[in-house]
Amino acid sequence: MKQPALEPSAIALAAVIGALSAPGAQAQAQPWPSKPIRLVAPFAPGGGPDVLGRLMAPRLAEALGQPLVVENRPGAGGNLGAEFVVRAAPDGYTLLITTSAIAINASLYANAKPAFSPTRDLLPVTLVATAPLVLAVHPSVPARSVQELLALARRAPKGGLNYGSSGTGTTTHLAGVMLASLGSAPLTHVPYKGSAPGLGAVLGGEVDFGFLGLFTAQPLLRAGKLRALAVTSARPSAALPDVPPIARTLPGYEMPIWYPMFAPALTPEAIVSRMQAETARALRQPEVRGAIERDGGEPVGSTPGELQALLARDLERFAQLVRISGAKPE
Repeated sequence: MKQPALEPSAIALAAVIGALSAPGAQAQAQPWPSKPIRLVAPFAPGGGPDVLGRLMAPRLAEALGQPLVVENRPGAGGNLGAEFVVRAAPDGYTLLITTSAIAINASLYANAKPAFSPTRDLLPVTLVATAPLVLAVHPSVPARSVQELLALARRAPKGGLNYGSSGTGTTTHLAGVMLASLGSAPLTHVPYKGSAPGLGAVLGGEVDFGFLGLFTAQPLLRAGKLRALAVTSARPSAALPDVPPIARTLPGYEMPIWYPMFAPALTPEAIVSRMQAETARALRQPEVRGAIERDGGEPVGSTPGELQALLARDLERFAQLVRISGAKPE
């Protein structure tokens, strides 16, 4: 028998009921977060992203009402973990906490496959923290300032002074490239496989100097095993207030490590805003702020727009330094 035609209002009501009964719509209707959140740290346990993530995790879990689990996915200078997040569903349940290496890798791994773009495939959430490196020399090096170090390099035989790093294309490598470029001094880069061997090379006098993390360098500086000449941030560090920035000698020099948080592209703006707000709130808690500052860092909690501007600036800066250095992925 022929069914009676539905009134327009009945058709609209049926469409709404059908849409709400679809599995995807039901999932979207659930408030975020409704299950645990995974925060991917693309470096080994004990690295900056891992430490920061685990420091904030209990506070974020309490604020969001769901567990926040830090998951380490190291490899390819941070690219493997970043690619994992890029491929994740943009639903706010998989986020990335990494370092400024993500801006370096855009040039260093430009021809690698599969490639991803940090500006196209990731959304900025917040800049969690920054931390300067310290330019430290072996005590046998007769230089007590950046100016004296550069003068010594210019007088040295061919190749000038040498410096160790944690690997080709790392921040500790490019910090030296920038120093040589702005200081017009010959410096020879000696790459090591990781920060510990690079530190050991400076301690043992295998190289003249290196750019070191403040947390590991501070006890060695206090013991007189290394001598600090400068920090790589634009301003002096609260952890080493008597050590000047390199920028005081070479205007424009700035090479801190920064620790950003990203979400996959197309993640809803409301989720990004909530995560930024809760992260900034966690960073303001005295125990979190104090722990970061004791390690020589500075908690930030920026807006997504501020992180986007920083990323755009350093993508350009690092691309130039990678070209100058001729660095290739190891």
